[in-house]
Amino acid sequence: MNQLSAMRAFRCIVDAKGFSAAAERLDTTHSTISRQLQQLEIELGAQLINRNTRRFSLTAAGEQYYAACVDILDRLDAASQAIAHGHQRPEGVLRVSVPLVVGTLDLPHWLPGFQRRYPDIELQLCCDDQFVDLVADGFDVAIRIASALADTSLIARTLTVSSQVLVASPGYIGRHGLPRSAQELDKHHLLSFVGASSDWQLSAARGGVVSVTPSGRFSTNTISALHAATLAGAGIACFTQATVHNDLAQGQLVRILPNYSLGERHYYALYPQSRHLAPKVRAFVDYMAEFYQQS
Repeated sequence: MNQLSAMRAFRCIVDAKGFSAAAERLDTTHSTISRQLQQLEIELGAQLINRNTRRFSLTAAGEQYYAACVDILDRLDAASQAIAHGHQRPEGVLRVSVPLVVGTLDLPHWLPGFQRRYPDIELQLCCDDQFVDLVADGFDVAIRIASALADTSLIARTLTVSSQVLVASPGYIGRHGLPRSAQELDKHHLLSFVGASSDWQLSAARGGVVSVTPSGRFSTNTISALHAATLAGAGIACFTQATVHNDLAQGQLVRILPNYSLGERHYYALYPQSRHLAPKVRAFVDYMAEFYQQS
């Protein structure tokens, strides 16, 4: 048995969510894919996939082995690519789809450093909170912010996980006071982001969850407008820690109810599956991971 080939077959079965689809991607037959999986399970002495005629699911051993396969195969592909390209410098046009917050509020903090590090990359940035079809629309990579990522055939890399926080400007606090509990938020102007979950779920350190519906004199469908309104003293708003990190450090915004938790948001980099990830894509994804992990 060629273990490396069997590992690629197993990974492809999981990514493609089926044997037939995996066989098509690998340009082989259903029987060959099935045989490789069977041989791999015999070699490991463990069942990796529970399967029947309609669907399959990973066993606990399968989930563990899949994660290891992804790590090993990605490292091998990266090493092969580096050798094949002679440590090629990242260069060329790079088309990237990002949420508005990444292309507006965050951009002044990451773009200059990226351009200094990779002067041969021509970055074409599309800012839109709507999910795009990377392959059909011709994008190399996309960044998305979500509580959880929906099933996708794309490769997903977590750049960072950021807590959600409540903030307000010092001016607003000076005029309206500082709330001391989640219940006191009802007395304040709460700024809402249209399209997000309507309620804030505040979990107390001692247990218990308080649901608060943002209600005030301002709502918007863009994070940049919500950020501007918060800085202007219009009220209290919810952002990821990564978005307001610099504002908090500079004293332009102040944390509200820091003893309460509002959950987390994941920052993902998504790109099409490929045996050879382009150096320009890897450079961008690595750089953004470095940027957000420092935020």
